[in-house]
Amino acid sequence: MLQKHDVRSDGASSASSNLSGKRVVVIGAGIGGLTAALAFAQRGADVHVYEQASALNEVGAGIQLAPNGARVLAALGLADDMDHRSIIAQAVMPTDALSGKVIAQFDLSSQVPPYRFFHRAALVDLIAQAAQTQGVDISFGVRVESIAKDGALNTNIGKIPCDLCVGADGIHSISRLFLGNTAEPEFTGQVAWRATIAAKDVAPVARIWMAPNRHVVTYPLTDNTLNIVAVQERDTWAEEGWKHADNPENLRAAFDDVCPELREILSHVSETYLWGLFRHPVVKRWHNDRLVVLGDAAHPTLPFLAQGANLAIEDGYVLARCCDEIDDLDAALSRFQLLRRARVSRTIAAANANARNYHLSGIRRRVAHTGLKTLGLIAPNTFLKRLDWLYGYDVTK
Repeated sequence: MLQKHDVRSDGASSASSNLSGKRVVVIGAGIGGLTAALAFAQRGADVHVYEQASALNEVGAGIQLAPNGARVLAALGLADDMDHRSIIAQAVMPTDALSGKVIAQFDLSSQVPPYRFFHRAALVDLIAQAAQTQGVDISFGVRVESIAKDGALNTNIGKIPCDLCVGADGIHSISRLFLGNTAEPEFTGQVAWRATIAAKDVAPVARIWMAPNRHVVTYPLTDNTLNIVAVQERDTWAEEGWKHADNPENLRAAFDDVCPELREILSHVSETYLWGLFRHPVVKRWHNDRLVVLGDAAHPTLPFLAQGANLAIEDGYVLARCCDEIDDLDAALSRFQLLRRARVSRTIAAANANARNYHLSGIRRRVAHTGLKTLGLIAPNTFLKRLDWLYGYDVTK
């Protein structure tokens, strides 16, 4: 039986819920886990988040919150907070990294809700504060060792029972393994560096500096810094995960032949982190009787469409809604997987395509840049219309 209810502008449920009093535990206090926690709590669940780290200590970096992700957070009552803690993006600018010439400029200012640049730590803190205000308990230093068939967690602090366990524990997910998903990731032949530098009065645009076999993305953050993500194709792999420090000279060496403007930006990098990029298959099994996975635990996404966090935010909202509206938990979790699998698979395929398009060389590069330039001059709105399926998607309806 389906139960319908209205959600007030502050995100709280205004009617009885199937989730009222149900104990939901979330593994992982990242963006997807915290969004799920907030969405479940607003629908009446008793929610507890368990995080292995000792605090919400995100490594400093930026994140792009696209309209599809922002739409969810607005529905959860965070519209004003987002406005106060982010930069509204005005445009995306594909640029020839070798010559420094802007190839095209595509306007983002018409996006509703706005496309935003966030400091990752600020976004995590924003959702965490809202969740705690809603009554969510967040515990740190809790390491999950195993998950029982009934969803109970065996941890370093003892056994933790629940009615539903949500595995939001990222690319190295233990939850995924306990659902029988053991497929190994495949190295893409690409690595990514992440860094920030001090920078004032930077235009609110995402600039994509494209060069053969590599590219850099830059955009400003609210603390007068410039976020930098640089990707290079190479044979030698690096470990997966954003917290592996690397020598900034390695980053500069990978881009030593680019235009003076980009070399100047990279010259200011004093600290950087290196991530080996691996392709993970979308998991075959998203749930069992009491355990379900979401975000990177279910469908790790390469960063070439800036959608990993946005998809996790969508997941959290849809999961809570399915569990609220459908009495039978197994049916609710099956419905969640059905609603999400095709969506995330299409987005991952689009991100993979971007990885190729950013790194073209030779005649294919010249043809592609000419096409972008022509599109920007003749039909600039076409670029964003092609992404209506992504940015215009609304899981809150």
